[in-house]
Amino acid sequence: MGSRQCPKLLWVSANEPERIVFGKDVQRIFAMGHQAGRAARGLHPEGVLIGGAERGRLERGELRVALAETSDLLARTDDDLTLFEATFEHDGVLVRSDLLFREHGRIRFSEVKASTEVKKYHPEDAAIQAWVMQASGVPVEKVFLSHVDNSFVYPGGGKYAGLFRDEDITDKVRALMPLVPAWVSQAREVLDDQMPNVPVGPRCRDPHVCPLLDWCRECDGDAHVGYLPGGLKLVGQLQDGGYVRLRDVPVDRLRSDVQLRVLEATVNGRPTIDPAIRAELRAIGYPRYYFDFETINFAVPIWAGTRPWEQLPRQYSCHIQEAPGRDIHHVEFLDMSGEPPMRACAEKLLGHLGNRGPVIVYHQTFEKTILKQLAARFPDLAERLNAVNARVVDLLPIVKRNYYHPDMRGSWSLKAVLPTVAPDLDYASFDEVHDGAEAQSAYDEAIDPETSSERRAKIRRGLLDYCERDTLAMVRIVERFE
Repeated sequence: MGSRQCPKLLWVSANEPERIVFGKDVQRIFAMGHQAGRAARGLHPEGVLIGGAERGRLERGELRVALAETSDLLARTDDDLTLFEATFEHDGVLVRSDLLFREHGRIRFSEVKASTEVKKYHPEDAAIQAWVMQASGVPVEKVFLSHVDNSFVYPGGGKYAGLFRDEDITDKVRALMPLVPAWVSQAREVLDDQMPNVPVGPRCRDPHVCPLLDWCRECDGDAHVGYLPGGLKLVGQLQDGGYVRLRDVPVDRLRSDVQLRVLEATVNGRPTIDPAIRAELRAIGYPRYYFDFETINFAVPIWAGTRPWEQLPRQYSCHIQEAPGRDIHHVEFLDMSGEPPMRACAEKLLGHLGNRGPVIVYHQTFEKTILKQLAARFPDLAERLNAVNARVVDLLPIVKRNYYHPDMRGSWSLKAVLPTVAPDLDYASFDEVHDGAEAQSAYDEAIDPETSSERRAKIRRGLLDYCERDTLAMVRIVERFE
């Protein structure tokens, strides 16, 4: 229920749904959830899918059919049953159960999640389902949360036994069920009233990043206090104190140097630049390799030897400058064959990165982790990959220590910094891919056998352009401040 995270989100969902636009990252998470659901159903070939086909939101007529079909199947009291998307309704609350089992007259259900653990909100969701089922005359004895096990290594051949780990959450669900009527009542009160005024705070990212977050941080063109970095709790306290615009926050309420620099730039309307950045950048040696990975992951692995949600490199871009004042040239790699791309990626990058000189990245945790995983996957390449890893230089902390522009809105991501340094390099000008989430979705489409060769060629160009822009962005940032 949306009201469990934020009553404003619930109200907008019902009254102004056009405001809720999910990004490609969230859409892909939804798709991975559907993928996990299909895999779970595949482990129970005896199961019956209510409605006969996988569906999302049901239309009114389809809902009646699904309710009737569920009721008719459960009325066969002598039969053991496995139902997918069993549908129930009570007091205006509709639920659909991922997996429902009746064995020897005893009923249990499992919620299937693409996550790798039981999260705080999962028992709440299951409690709502159990409450509706109980009120519909379906006694539930056990409730499980089936989440993917990230230690599972896919053997190939469509064999997914062991992909899911079943956690018994029955006791948690039973403890929460008495609270559900109050939750329903509170939700109705929200929907019957005007849109509630809910300040930006920790709930905006817990348990999910709210699709209304940027809208709620709109502030008549000014910087909202919610863009203050490093403390949603502090943001909530400031709003409780009546502060909405960042520029109005007293200096003594801030807790860190970076927050003070953000406030200074916001108030003055111009960037803050510490001259020390020049020396830090000039200390980086040559030859320089500006490098960026693009990866793909799957909740349900598709390549043998890989694990759920494992970040698998399938592309990189690298701009190379041999010495100061020398021309910069570009190399790249992209595998869209649909076969595992990791080995080819590792071999190519070793050829392109040589054996000396800094490998410049933006947010080194990501690239260093991928290099470490490649070394573990391919022992014969491990020594050389580890040597590359030792050469990594992270540009992000250098920029964060020394630079902030008010247009960055509290973020030092590459896409926030670049427009303030090199506005001619605009990701928005691309047709296909504008960010990492779109790159993953585009890659999913590219390796789909149903995708036409013409479409695949267009996606390839889009993926290459996007990844190249990331490394060119680092080049331009260094040129600007060095």
